[in-house]
Order: sequence, then structure tokens, then C-alpha cells
Amino acid sequence: MKKMVRQKIEAAVLTLAGSQAGALSLDQIVIEEPKDPAHGHLATNAALTLAKALGQKPRALADQILSSLADPEGYIEKAEVAGPGFLNLRLSNKWWTRALTEIIHAGPTYGQRLPTGRRVQVEYVSANPTGPLHVGHGRGAALGDALARILTYAGETVAREYYINDAGRQMRILGSSILARLLELRGESEPFPQDHYQGQYIIDLAKELLASPSPLPTDFWESSQETRTAWLSQWAGARILAGIKKDLIDFRAVQESWFSERGLYDQGLVEEALKALRAGGHIYDKDGALWFRSEPLGDDKDRVLIKSSGEKTYLAADVAYHQNKLNRGFDLVIDVWGADHHGYIPRIKAAVAALGYQKEQLAVVLVQLVNLLRQGQLVSMSTRAGEFVTLREVLDEVGVDAARFMFLTRSHESALDFDLEVAKAQNRDNPVYYVQYVCARIFSVIQKSGLELAAPDLALLTEPEEIDLIRHLAGFPEVVETAARRLEPHLLTAWLTNAARLFHQYYGRHRLIDETNAPLSKARLALAGAIRQVTAIGLDLLGVSAPERM
Repeated sequence: MKKMVRQKIEAAVLTLAGSQAGALSLDQIVIEEPKDPAHGHLATNAALTLAKALGQKPRALADQILSSLADPEGYIEKAEVAGPGFLNLRLSNKWWTRALTEIIHAGPTYGQRLPTGRRVQVEYVSANPTGPLHVGHGRGAALGDALARILTYAGETVAREYYINDAGRQMRILGSSILARLLELRGESEPFPQDHYQGQYIIDLAKELLASPSPLPTDFWESSQETRTAWLSQWAGARILAGIKKDLIDFRAVQESWFSERGLYDQGLVEEALKALRAGGHIYDKDGALWFRSEPLGDDKDRVLIKSSGEKTYLAADVAYHQNKLNRGFDLVIDVWGADHHGYIPRIKAAVAALGYQKEQLAVVLVQLVNLLRQGQLVSMSTRAGEFVTLREVLDEVGVDAARFMFLTRSHESALDFDLEVAKAQNRDNPVYYVQYVCARIFSVIQKSGLELAAPDLALLTEPEEIDLIRHLAGFPEVVETAARRLEPHLLTAWLTNAARLFHQYYGRHRLIDETNAPLSKARLALAGAIRQVTAIGLDLLGVSAPERM
């Protein structure tokens, strides 16, 4: 829709410009939908942005553009100049008939772009394997997976990865927490450390270890505390990670690659990254520690890579990991992080630049918190205290479709209120039910119609509600492209919700099947089929099903 109008506007402008055409910047031209429907279907600022370059007044130039518009097909029903020089256009029913025809012919690939050749990696969830995934991780999983789906549909070659934080202090605390519970179960109780993991899952893992036959090494209790903690850390981490993998598979967020932080050290990749930083003059020694000179590269201060104790910081491993990702040839790497990592972005971007890459090759999407509500009351959660609702519990209660859709109803930059009662409701208050019911309702009507739907006369669709629906469908490719460019899947969720609203309103005002008018019935069923098809595409890009019956 916008592409066609842009071509006509640019052609008119270039004709008027003549020898001055080379001085024009046509990229400044904006084609958009007016907020007020009375102003038409589309509006452009072409005259306002190009008037100075052509030495004319905007309104006068707008009049000339209008008179020069070539429209032999009759796609523009009305064009007029408004305000200081805007051009408002109303498209004809002939255009909307053509648009719907193209949508129907495109079928399940409508809005899909040809391969761009770009390689993109989306790394998401990456929760420490120190406990089960909770509801906050679920939002990051839904977002990351939807991004991967949308980017793929937009023509990118996408790889998905989970970074396993299986080294460092948190894993040691996991092992120590289980050891403390083991001692309790053996009657050797000491006060449980407050900074350890308190959840019931720690007790369950300890009980599993003591069950017969025991998986504990034969010399476990004779070993040092450090040895016991290390073994427990590795054993429990593997068990928890297996649970995380199953949760993600059931959530339809399947990872293609699982990258171990411990592997960075085992393969010498951390030392390799530090060597690269030193070679570039980005490292210095101070107070017995090794520092990254990140402030000149946009960070607010320099950062420690190796402490005076000789222990490497998390940043050292993260620098190595991002070097490894970019060395794999990705044009863009996207990290989906929790909002509490906001301050970490400048130092990682500084590392990317120090390693010889462009900062723009790293994009970080920050996911805000989820407020879980039950019967209108906030459910309190604390991961360390073990007071949290797991993703598995949410899936068991509301289902995958409702969970994924609800997680994606708002921008990742805003906190999300996830109301469990709303997610379970079988009515229009539940946003995913409201959208999915479009698919089920249309499928049912078409199945019961008994009509042969081949070769419908789409020119019969002239009701304002029908034009509004076609217009909305015509905007779907742009929504997908914008969601991919801005990394914002919620734009698609909003589009689907509006599509459902338009269809349900249309269905309430007009009969899809008129027994006295078979041609009109066929045209309306063709429109309904297109709505179902595009809705199903949109739902699939969010990882949500499009049911035939509900």
C-alpha cells in the first residue's frame, strides 16, 4: 500500500524537479496513515520536506505534485492538499480489491521477505543453572523466541543460543546449598547460610542424592568440603539444566546451541580474549589487578578483569564469549537480558569495540519484570529465598498459548502485570482467546457454508468495515518488518488484537453467508479466509497456535 503510493509520489516529484532531481533527498519523504480517518487512508509530507530544495512554497509544491500524480489504474479515489502542505490520499475500492487478491494469492507466505544474507544470533534466557526457570525467565524466553521467528520471517538467517553460566560463585553456592541440606538430612544440622539457595528444589535434590541406590561417589563423605561442593555443583547443575531444557521445549522455545561458560576456560578462550585486549592496548595493571580500559570506549569507568586475588571476574568471561560469538561470523548478535543488567551494556559494547568489531554489531534487549497476579493480588517472589512461581507452574495452569501471548502483550521496556485469572478466562477479556477465536470462528463458518469458494468476486466487498479489514491486512508486512527492525514483538501482538477487534465487529454487523446472494457470500468468506490466514501467520510468529476449534 505505502510502497505503491511512494512510487507515485516520487515519480511526480522527479518529473517536477527536472534538472534539480539530483539534489533531492527522497528518503525524507514519509508516507503514513493519518490519525483521523477523515483525512484519508494515507498522507505524505513530500511537499514540506522538498520545497526548500526546489525553491518553492510547500503548499504550492503540494498542488503541483497533486496535479502531476499519474494514476491510470484508478487506485487513488481522492487526493487533496491540507494544512501547510500535506497531501492526503484516499485509495479506491479497486485498490483494496487488488490488495486482497494479492494477500489471498500469497497464502501462508504473506509478508515474508526474501533472504537478506545477514546472519543474526539471538541469545536468550541464559539463566544460571542454579534453579528452575521462573515466570520472569518465561518472559525473556517468549521474547527471544518470538524475535528469532520474526527475524527469520523478515529474511534474516537466525541462530538461537543459550549461554550456560556454569562457572563461578553462583555454582559454588549451589553446591554448598545442597551440601548443607544433605548434612541436615543426615542429622548433622548447622544453621543454614542465609546467602544460600533456600528453595524446596534444593531439599528435593538432596533427598534424591540420599535415596537408594545413591548416585554419590563412594568416597564422597571422606572428601574435603571443597571437593564435595564441586561435585554437588556439577551434578546439580546438570540436573537443573535438564529441567530447564525440557521447560523450554514445552514452551516452544527450542535452543539450537548451548554454550558453556566453563568451556570458555577449558578451551583457553578467556586467555585468548585477554591477549587480544592487551595487544590492542586496552589492558593495564593497577593495584595488583588487571584492568580493562573501557572508559575511553564509552563506559563510565574502567573495569577489573582479574582481581588482585587472581580470580577472573564475570566480565572476563563475557568478553571472551562475545569475541567467540562475533568470530563465528554473525553480522548482529542480540542479547536478551534482564532489566537489572542495564549498567552492563556500555562495558560489553566497549569490549566489542576493543576487540575490533563495531558496537552496532551488538544489540541488547532488556526485559522488565513480571508482576504475577492471582485473583488481583500480587504474588511475592524471591529467587534466593525460594519464593517464586516457576515457568512450569504457569504453563500447567494457563497453557503455553496463553502464557506466550500474555508475555508479549506489552513492550519489553515496560513491566508486565500477568493476571493468571485473565489468562485462563474463556472470553474476550483474555487477549489470546480473543485472537484465537477469530481462527476458530472463521474455520467453522467456512466448513459449514458448503460453498465453492474458487474465483470470488472481491469487488463486491465495499462495506466500510470490509475496507477497514483489508486495509489492516495490507499493513501486516510493514508490521513484521518494523517489529524485526526495532526488535519489538509486541507490535505484532497489538496488530493481532486490532485485527480480532475489527473482525468481531464486522461479524456482528454483517452476515458472512447470505442465502439470497451467493456471490457476495463467496467474497465475504474469501475475506474471512484471508483474515484467518494472516492471523495464523502472526500467531505462529509469536509461537502461539491457531486452533480450528475452541
